[in-house]
Amino acid sequence: MELFIRPEAWIAFLTLLALELVLGVDNVIFISILAGKLPAAQRQRARTVGLAVAVISRVALLFSLSWIVGLTQPLFTIPAFNFQVAGRDIILLAGGLFLLAKATLEIHQRLEGAEGHASASVKASFTNVIVQILLLDVVFSLDSVITAVGMVNEIPIMVAAVLVAAGLMMVSAGPISNFVERHPTIKMLALSFLLLIGFTLVADGLHQHIPKGFIYFAMGFSVFVEMLNLRASRVAPVKLHEPYVKEKA
Repeated sequence: MELFIRPEAWIAFLTLLALELVLGVDNVIFISILAGKLPAAQRQRARTVGLAVAVISRVALLFSLSWIVGLTQPLFTIPAFNFQVAGRDIILLAGGLFLLAKATLEIHQRLEGAEGHASASVKASFTNVIVQILLLDVVFSLDSVITAVGMVNEIPIMVAAVLVAAGLMMVSAGPISNFVERHPTIKMLALSFLLLIGFTLVADGLHQHIPKGFIYFAMGFSVFVEMLNLRASRVAPVKLHEPYVKEKA
C-alpha cells in the first residue's frame, strides 16, 4: 500500500490507465463487431467472455513479461562496443521495436488502409467468434503489456491500471468507443504515444535510461493541448479507416 501513497505512483497509474483505455477501444470495438454477427441471444455472453479473456491474457502476460524483464544477468558481450546484453535488454529492444512497428502500421491503416478488409474472414458461429477474439486478444494484450512495462516499473501499478481499465471498459465500452470515434485525434495521439514509449524501450534496452517523468510530462502536455484543440475546434473531424466494420443490414 505504501506504493500507492507516493504521488509519482498515482501519476504513473493515472497516465497508464488513460492510455490503456484509449488503446483498449480497438479491442472493445473488435469484440463488439464480432459479437454483433451472432444471434441476439448470444451477443452479451460473447462480449463478456471476450472481455474476460482479454483481462486474463493481459495479467498473465504482464507477470511473465515483467519477470523476464527483471533478468539482468548478462547473457553475452559484444566486444566491438564492450556492450553486455542481458535477457532484459533483449525483451526491451524487441518490445520497443514491436511498438514502433505496430504504431506505424496502425497509423497507416487508420489513414490510408483498406476499409473493412478484415471483416470478411469473420464467421458467425459462437465458437469461431470466441476463438478469433482469443487470438486477437493475444495481439492486443502484447501491445498493452509492453506499453505498461515501458511506462511503469512496479508490477502492482501495472496490474491495477490494467484491471481498472478492463473494468471501466466492461461498464462503459459504448461511451468510450463513441468518444474516441467522434474525436479521431485522440486515437492518433495515443498511437503517437506508442511511438514515444517504443523509443523509450529501445533506449532503455541500449542502457540509455530516460527518466519516466519526462515521458509523463510530454504525454500530459500533449493531452492538455489536444483538449484545448477539441474545445476550440469548429471543423468536423476526419473519419479514420477501420479494418473491422459492421455489415449493413
